[in-house]
Amino acid sequence: MPVPVPENRDADDTARFLAGMPGHPGSPFAELEQTEAWKDHSGRLDAAWHHLEGTLIAGLQGFGKAELSDAALREAVVYYPFSGPDALYATACFPNNTTYVLVALEPSGTLPSLKQLSRKQDLAGYLAATRDSMGSVLGRSFFITREMDRQFRGQVTDGLLLPILEVLVRRHNTILGFRYTRLDDDGKLIERDLSYKPRTPYGDKGLQIAYRSDEDQSVHQMYYLTINLDDEHLKTNPQFVKYSAGLKGAVTLLKATSYMTHNDEFSTIRGLILANSQAVLQDDSGIPFHFFAPEVWKVQLFGEYTHPYGSFRYRIQEDLQKAYHDPSARPLPFRIGYGYGKVNSNLQLARRTAPAVAQSNPTN
Repeated sequence: MPVPVPENRDADDTARFLAGMPGHPGSPFAELEQTEAWKDHSGRLDAAWHHLEGTLIAGLQGFGKAELSDAALREAVVYYPFSGPDALYATACFPNNTTYVLVALEPSGTLPSLKQLSRKQDLAGYLAATRDSMGSVLGRSFFITREMDRQFRGQVTDGLLLPILEVLVRRHNTILGFRYTRLDDDGKLIERDLSYKPRTPYGDKGLQIAYRSDEDQSVHQMYYLTINLDDEHLKTNPQFVKYSAGLKGAVTLLKATSYMTHNDEFSTIRGLILANSQAVLQDDSGIPFHFFAPEVWKVQLFGEYTHPYGSFRYRIQEDLQKAYHDPSARPLPFRIGYGYGKVNSNLQLARRTAPAVAQSNPTN
């Protein structure tokens, strides 16, 4: 059971202001909402989210209801390595799940105060920069690594807390509170003081966000951890390996990963996913198709796959190409992942049908 987060409206007030949404009664941002800069910001975001809700979000929600709605999947932890701040994909596909765990390389960040935001000499410029930081998810279906390196390491914000909160409130939720977290030596999440210094540069600083759906009043927990997922870093981070191994029965999401798990140097996280997931929902940038042994996994294909898009064309999987020739592949009536809006998209849903095949080292 997750440790309850102390209720505090600060995160909700800040998120709604930056997401261009009117604050709840008593919001300390009420005066700033009267500025022309915020009104322009709000109008632009309203239009962008209206378009997104009618396209990608509608597609993901329809797909979730049709393909991901059985009890086993709804009751699982949703585990999303290489996520960046993409709370949208997880919550649109699995809106009813109570726990989400996002893991990526970017810093977790902190919540700015009203005083800090009020001091912005160029409020219009700052709000425009926050819109730009969300442009990837609003204009495509993924965040671009080089843009995140620039935007979420101090230029716009100091990490992913703000963009995650903005997505959650725009997805019709109220933030109940949050805490800063880290992993202890046993791989358990504990509260983190802001003065904490991680063991390594990428450490294990994280967040726990509690939020309530405005539609059905259900309460959910979203976690984010800053982790370098390559093998060399995970060798020095047994705490995270223990934590990840403890997510037995999770539903794992992989999308627009830069094909990381195709590389030998990401064999540990690939092995953890294959050993512990009850299901994996991914595009072709996720775990290579040949790792899903038919005696362990049943894979349902969606959309179309010919070859990877753009600079990843060399990552072609001939066995996946062949599998897509099977008439059992189902349509995917929306675009997602690399090449969004330019080429047809693909997803694969692999569901475990038997225990993992025994290996001498289950994480390689």
